[in-house]
Amino acid sequence: MSENPKNQNGEVKHEKSDSNHGGNSSGAQETTRQDSIERIMMRKQKVYQLPRNQKLTKLSMYSSCQANECRCSGWKTPEENRHKDVEVDYCPDFAEECRNPNCKHSLETHIQHLGDITEEQMNELLGAIVDVENLYMSMLRETDTDTKKVYAYLFRLLRQCILTRTQAVIRGPLGDPPFEQPSISKAVTNFVMHKYGHLHQAELDSMTDVAKTFLHCLNHWNFEAPSARQDLVSQEDVSNYKINYTRWLVFCHVPAFCSSLRHFETSVVFGRTLLKAVYQYVYQQLLMRCKIERDRMPPEKRIMLTQLPKFLEALKQEVVNEDSPIWSPNFKPTSSLLLHKTKRQHEGSSLSGTGKKMGDAKRYKKESDCEDLSDDVVARALKRINDSNYSSRAEVVFPPNAPRDEAAKAEENRREIEFHVVGNSLTKPVTKQSMLWLLGLHSVFAHQLPGMPREYISQLVFDPKHKTLALIKEGRPIGGICFRTFVSQGFTEIVFCAVTSSEQVKGYGTHLMNHLKDYSTQRGIKHFLTYADEFAIGYFKKQGFSKDIKVARHVYAGFIKEYEGATLMHCELHPSLIYTQFSSVIRKQKEIVKELITQRQQEVQKVHPGLTCFKEGVRSIPIESIPGLREVGWRPTFRAQRTARPLEESADPDKLANSLSGVLLAVRQHTAAWPFLKPVNQAEVPDYYDHIKYPMDLKTMNERLKNKYYVTRRLFMADMARIFTNCRLYNSPETEYYRCANTLERYFQTKMKEIGLWDK
Repeated sequence: MSENPKNQNGEVKHEKSDSNHGGNSSGAQETTRQDSIERIMMRKQKVYQLPRNQKLTKLSMYSSCQANECRCSGWKTPEENRHKDVEVDYCPDFAEECRNPNCKHSLETHIQHLGDITEEQMNELLGAIVDVENLYMSMLRETDTDTKKVYAYLFRLLRQCILTRTQAVIRGPLGDPPFEQPSISKAVTNFVMHKYGHLHQAELDSMTDVAKTFLHCLNHWNFEAPSARQDLVSQEDVSNYKINYTRWLVFCHVPAFCSSLRHFETSVVFGRTLLKAVYQYVYQQLLMRCKIERDRMPPEKRIMLTQLPKFLEALKQEVVNEDSPIWSPNFKPTSSLLLHKTKRQHEGSSLSGTGKKMGDAKRYKKESDCEDLSDDVVARALKRINDSNYSSRAEVVFPPNAPRDEAAKAEENRREIEFHVVGNSLTKPVTKQSMLWLLGLHSVFAHQLPGMPREYISQLVFDPKHKTLALIKEGRPIGGICFRTFVSQGFTEIVFCAVTSSEQVKGYGTHLMNHLKDYSTQRGIKHFLTYADEFAIGYFKKQGFSKDIKVARHVYAGFIKEYEGATLMHCELHPSLIYTQFSSVIRKQKEIVKELITQRQQEVQKVHPGLTCFKEGVRSIPIESIPGLREVGWRPTFRAQRTARPLEESADPDKLANSLSGVLLAVRQHTAAWPFLKPVNQAEVPDYYDHIKYPMDLKTMNERLKNKYYVTRRLFMADMARIFTNCRLYNSPETEYYRCANTLERYFQTKMKEIGLWDK
């Protein structure tokens, strides 16, 4: 194959592609990019329609000569025909000789291995050739060093694929898409649900269109090269952006005009790290384009542009907010969205256009890498902890960290206390007992809430629209929660909550609230709202209430009673929980987990040797490299890849081991490897181990590789470097051993560079 992809005129045929990385998102820039892609496709179609002989001639320029011992990498046009173009009207005779003075074989010799190639395979190779020529011109025209290196890498990769007639596959330290979860597209979808889920369908559809527009712009954005990013202050930010920029070039930008490479959408394979790095600049540029384009667009599009600035500003807050829920892998729709699901249960709302219905929006499954335990294992653990002789059972009735409602639950089980929902009625007869309890509750509320007028308490406690959950002890009410349920709005308002002072600090308040939660979830109510004064805020926080109101204001405004000087608080209920049993279930689960850990510890008794890598110069290793962790069931949790040092960790240990195995095999088979194949024999060299404290050899490295010691390529490189360092330390420069170390070290570095694992 020739070094430079040239046609018969000696010039590279290239359709101009968009390789400007300044981040300009103007319509003219996008049009130019699309026009470039269309011109490339038109040229490919033109090449596909050439006669077969002209196609073979084009392929011959990228095919090695098939003559024995000839190293010509591609047929070169004779001097007298260099002005002719094989893509137009030039079709040489197959007997014409190659212009390469070291070849001079005929054209037929270069294409004789292509005789059985199908038309489809031929067109695929020709398309790759067009891509190679475009990449070559992009590489020549590019001024940024980092971008130029990426183009050069992809250029060499595609050329090799044409030569070997294989599919282009990107391998190396960049990793495989997707690079971060959740993706930008998923997070923006979550953002629309989180921020605008309470809107009416027409408004929600409008914001969905705005989100689609933003993702479309991001997918076609030309990001700035790292050298142009002056706003990156820290070295870590620079390194992170450089890695993501390289990934974007390789997997998103270049494949857009080189169809031989697999193309990925930016918003699908990247996540928060990239969006946070580029958002400020993208945000400013899009706002500028909104002002310029607004008056030139049709009215229906103009409405979308009017909403885009508000959308961008709101999204900006979520991008910079470290605790934003839209980036959670277990994100659930907002309360407002759930409250309005009945209005939109037959309408789609997916940003990706998959046609999913809003009623399905809450069906998120938590993905986990953990393995499920077998039923037998859990059954053994349950049987063990239920054993009366179980040694881990607390000796005291209630341990120091017992739940607040433990004593109240015990009293309820002994029927010392009871819970009843009571209320007045204008349509049904009210029992004398219920009326007496309401009078007692009125007295409790009036005594414990001195700031409330007694007339106001009477008005609400005896109002037929209000009910009260009464805590009855020895036949009289000692506490209660007065509430009103708004079924149409999907929430319950808590009006009064009090326990008589002589019965406080016994867990009655918590148990009361748990009973009310169960009462509400059984009736399909999933939200509590209340106005709490400064003395009650602490209690409500302990019961799961928060000042972060997740119910849209129009849902409760005009329904709930508002109080000056009080704080509105909200609690969202989970329909699958039984709150009165929640603490017991958690405690039982904790006991089961402890028992499972004990059983696992008894099964795993293997003692692993200590790590020696720190003595050999390695400063840090990832946690997964500690021997024995995986055997006891440890699994790595998902985390954003350390892009500051991307080559120091491997997301796929087996893939890394295969790559290192090939390098080690090649090194062992090298002619200069003979002094290092096995450990130095102390009988032959008595003083060797007096000088060399940390010996290493290729046999030991092979054993370590089989035992999965090399979880990072730096451990592998450190051991290899130790071999050469030891040799040069013990032997003088004029010895054969010293020369072998130098030769083998250079060969090792070359092999590591070939597989993309060398960055020095």
